[in-house]
Formats: sequence, C-alpha cells, structure tokens
Amino acid sequence: MVLCFIGIFPLTYGQQYGPQPGKGPELPVTRILFVFDGSQSMYGRWQSDIKINIARKTLSAVLDTLGKMENVELALRVYGHQHSYPPQVCTDTKLEVPFGPNNTAKIKHRLKSITPKGTSPIAFALEQSASDFPPCDNCRNIIVLITDGIEECNGDPCEVSQILQKNGIILKPFVIGIGQNFEEAFKCVGSYFDGSIESQFSKALRVVVSRALNPTTAQVNLLDAYGIPTETNINMTFYDDFSGKVKYNFIHTMNYRGLPDTLVIDPLLSYDIVIHTLPPVRVDSIKLIPGKHNIIPVSVPQGKLKLRTGSYSQHVRNLQCIVRKKGSPETINVQEFGLTERYITGTYNLEVLSMPRMIIEDVKITQNHTTTVEIPVPGIAVIQKTTRGYGGIYLEKDGKLEWVYNFRDGGQHQESLILLPGTYRAVFRSKYLDRSFYTIEKSFVVKSGMTTNVKLY
Repeated sequence: MVLCFIGIFPLTYGQQYGPQPGKGPELPVTRILFVFDGSQSMYGRWQSDIKINIARKTLSAVLDTLGKMENVELALRVYGHQHSYPPQVCTDTKLEVPFGPNNTAKIKHRLKSITPKGTSPIAFALEQSASDFPPCDNCRNIIVLITDGIEECNGDPCEVSQILQKNGIILKPFVIGIGQNFEEAFKCVGSYFDGSIESQFSKALRVVVSRALNPTTAQVNLLDAYGIPTETNINMTFYDDFSGKVKYNFIHTMNYRGLPDTLVIDPLLSYDIVIHTLPPVRVDSIKLIPGKHNIIPVSVPQGKLKLRTGSYSQHVRNLQCIVRKKGSPETINVQEFGLTERYITGTYNLEVLSMPRMIIEDVKITQNHTTTVEIPVPGIAVIQKTTRGYGGIYLEKDGKLEWVYNFRDGGQHQESLILLPGTYRAVFRSKYLDRSFYTIEKSFVVKSGMTTNVKLY
C-alpha cells in the first residue's frame, strides 16, 4: 500500500486560501506527506509492470511538479519495507524523508531504493504520521493513502483517521486503491478514488491534486424575507463540522457590483456555519465542490428594534432591556435604551430593567422595518431617613403592593431612586425600635422627569 500526500499541478496557488500578500493574513503552507506502501504485495504484477514500479513512476512525475510550487512542503513515510514477511512485524513504518525545503530529489531517490518486504500496518502508519508534521500555526496537512490492499495488523485505519481529524492534525485524507476497488474498507478513512487499472491510478492522482490544491470559492447569500440576498455586514463563523474547531471568521460584504463577496476557503472540510445575527442562525454540514464556485444560501431576514424614552433624560441613559424570542426563556440580547439593534424577523418579548421591571410582550420585528418601543421618562424619588432601618418601596397597583426595592442597611440617611411614573408606598422601621408598631408607611407619586422627596420621619 502507499500512503501519500499529493501536490499541485500547475495551479495559481497564490489565489487559493486567503487574500493576496499585503492584503491580509499570509497564505497557509500545504504540507503533503507521502506514506509509501513497501509491503510484499507491491511486487505483484499490474498490467505494464509490477505495482511498485508503476507507483514510483507516477509519484515521481507528481514530485517534479510539486517541487516547483510555492507554499508546498513534502515528506515521505514508508511502511512494510524494513522487515521480511513472515514473520509479521506490525510496527514496520518509518519517516524516510521529513518535511523540508527542496527535498523532492531526496524523496525520489528514496522511492527508487525501497524493496517491498513485509506486511501492511496501515493504522499504525497513520498513527505515527501525526508526529511527522512539526507544529505550525498556518499549515494545511493532507494525507493521501495509495494502497494495493487492506489493513493486515488488526488496526483500525478509520478510527485513527477520525482521531487525527478531530484533533486538527490533518485534513480529511485521500485514499487511492491500486489494482482493486477497496472503497468499502476505506471510505471511512477519507475520500476514496478507484485506481483499479493503471490509467485510472494516474488519473486518480491528478484528481486528488486538483481537489487538494485548485482554487475553491464560496459565496454566502444572506437572504431577506423575499429570498433576495440583501442582508450583509454580519460576522460568519465557519467551523470544521468534524472536529468542531473554528476555521474562519468573515464579516459578510457586498462587492462593488452589489453582490455577496467571494470567499476563498479550504474545500477539504465540511463546515457548520453560524451567522451571528440576533439570534444567531446556523447551517450544518456544508460540503464544497472543489475547484468550483459554491453558493451557500442562508435565510436571515432582519428588521430593527429601537428603544427610547418619551424624551431625552439623563436619568435613563444607562437603562437596559432584556430581549427574548416569544415563547423562549433564553436571553438573546440586553439592549440599551437610545440604541437601535437588528434582529431576525419574528415576535419578541421585552423586559425593561427599570424600577419596577416593565414587561412588553408581542413586539413584532419585520423585514427592513424599524419597530420603536417607547417607555415613559422615569422620575426620581429621594428617600430621606433619620436613622438606619428596614423596609422598602412597593408599587401600588390594582389594590395590591408589588415589591420594587429594599432599603440599604449601610447607614445612608438618603437614597435616590429612579422609578417609572406611578404611585408607590414606602414602608420603614428603625433598626433601633423593637416593636412592629413603629413601622412607618408613606404613599407618594412619581411623575416623568420630576423629583419627589419622601420623608420617613
């Protein structure tokens, strides 16, 4: 079997996975590891020659192309070549040529000197390949397995591949079967390509290279309520749907033609995309077609919610409101009065963090419309006491008292409270009087924008 990372045919690689130099982050380095099958079965006859010779010849041609590419690094791991079979040695694998600059000649030379001998510990070779990739903050690690057989050492290549992907060590591997179709055994390892006959093998290598390195673009259409892509200027987070790791963040943009901007992203991953609207919208398992322009439609119709008081007031400049979707206890946002925010269209319930709290239900947000919610300007109640004590403020409503505020027991003889207009009652007893009989209560009215003095003595 052969486990390989395949490189690039003549491509415009500098335009692939990020902005041009000087316009944004540096382009990632694509690291391609060839893990070449040196097992005994590679001596088998295969059409024009034995398998090992055909594999060497085809890979060498690919190496000649890869060696001329920028932002590409290569390495070679071989398995099944150090110990003769029998006996079966299930740890027979070695990194023959590590990653490094201008090493294609070394890899080609080592390929020529390999003599097939042993068994095929594919899972173990995959597991060991994790340490072949030195730490790198801006690299794409790709594995291509080229095999003329299946696992022979009771390992589980599928499990190993999934662990490597979930840990973010490699992207989804490529698998090419030589001389026979092994798709059922390897489709869980990575993207499988059939190379049952010699011409198919050569073609499969080229397809793999194209998918791994050809430019792939995407366009996210943020659709309004009419199905038109007019929504924009929203952050979009792309997650690897296999590992759950964050791969990209893009602020959605319209280009100079008024169309959603083109994104250049890695086609070897499937993505879960979160559009950070209020509330967020999520689409899962987005698969890209490599080398093509992919359009991803997401419905995010939005309208605006404006919160304000009846007129400007210094008293309420920091007043906030909890916004919840109708029927859900989850807090979507805490919005300040005086500000306007965009929300996904629908019906919302508001809880104004005033004293007392104000609940406003069934607020409708519609496409391209600003819904304005206005509350009365609060007033100020100045509570004056001659001593420390216990008690609080209550709202008089429908013949009942609703709690609003407890007095602070910190020695303050005066407390200033911002209250919504209404009728209130203050209830107070001195800390130094030990009979309930000495409880004081006083009703008072708070008016918008006015100050009311309440003397509790």
